[in-house]
Amino acid sequence: MAGMSYEKPFANLKVLDLSQGYAGPYCAGLLAQYGAQITKVEPPEGDWARSLGRIFGDHTTISMTANRGKKSIALDLKTPGGLAVVQELAADCDVFMEGFRPGVCARFGLSYEDLRKVNPGVIYLSVSGYGQEGPYADQASTDTVAQAFSGLMSINRGNDDIPHRFGHFIVDCVTALYAYQALSTAIYARRDEAAGRFIDCSLMQAAAAVQTSKIADFHLEDGNPTANNAPAGSYNTKDGFIAITLVKEEQFKQMCPALGLAELADDPRYDNFAHRAANMDTLKPTIQNALMAHTAAEWGERFQEAGVLAHPVASYGDWMADPHVVANKAFQMMSQPGMGPVPLVQIPGTAMIDPNDPDQQAPRLGEHSRQILAAMGYEDEKIADLAAQGAVHFGTDPE
Repeated sequence: MAGMSYEKPFANLKVLDLSQGYAGPYCAGLLAQYGAQITKVEPPEGDWARSLGRIFGDHTTISMTANRGKKSIALDLKTPGGLAVVQELAADCDVFMEGFRPGVCARFGLSYEDLRKVNPGVIYLSVSGYGQEGPYADQASTDTVAQAFSGLMSINRGNDDIPHRFGHFIVDCVTALYAYQALSTAIYARRDEAAGRFIDCSLMQAAAAVQTSKIADFHLEDGNPTANNAPAGSYNTKDGFIAITLVKEEQFKQMCPALGLAELADDPRYDNFAHRAANMDTLKPTIQNALMAHTAAEWGERFQEAGVLAHPVASYGDWMADPHVVANKAFQMMSQPGMGPVPLVQIPGTAMIDPNDPDQQAPRLGEHSRQILAAMGYEDEKIADLAAQGAVHFGTDPE
């Protein structure tokens, strides 16, 4: 058995992942990057994230990035044989993860109360939209719904003053990170604990937790909080957008001469964050008009020299080509079956990705069904019987 190390502290940790989509699977994927053995249980049609976006082989980029380093077994839990396999796996795992609505696992005999009877030390993670209790517990949620429900969209307004959703599964990502944090803490604590632990992690709670200071602002300022660092924001230039921000008062005085607007630094309407926030109706157009004189790159250089916190708004292609990104090996090109070479961003704090390591790849649907069953002691005849019942599927795993 592999030993633990700083690079692989979760070596030998057995994780059973029944979650689908992005939040739960990405959390399990982080455990895999730290050495955990992840058994991914999928329905015969596969995790629904496999069809969320353009499909390459039998993955989308969403399912591939969330499920790297796992082993996939395709089981129909509605069959006695498929359910029996999952229950056997659950009785022997260290961590059990599910992403169903409250009560679904209980119907399969896979609730925390069920598992702790046969596996007292199991750490059980439930990822859901609204959590296990409350009037909305049975409702479905998604990243976009969570962005709207949590108030996140209310602070993400464009120049059209319309609330917009972030163009990525940002709440799913944050939920995965909070869930990983909770799991890691529980795994550490389990060294001195005999009993397991139930962890309830919802999109609703995670979306709010990441906005703690904004929610406090809303409460303390009677629902109309002022901008924290006016005139921070994105502005148009001669050829694209540039983002500008301030964290100290003196930075406004550095920005004004760089803009060719030195007189603004001594204007009493703009002499502190609060006054600038109250007078953005005159300040913002003045700054915007000045910025139209040069390109985003030219402003970027000028602001850099003046010590102003700003950067042209880059595309993903700009980011990957940036010499600083390249120098830091911030991503590696990995070969994923069906996709070809694909950029994988280095997860902060993890060992450098080996792009030639097949264990970094995401599994095909049912790729490891036979392997997992054989490791459980199932003979070929029994495996064939399960397949005949429709309990186990091998997907694209060659027979």
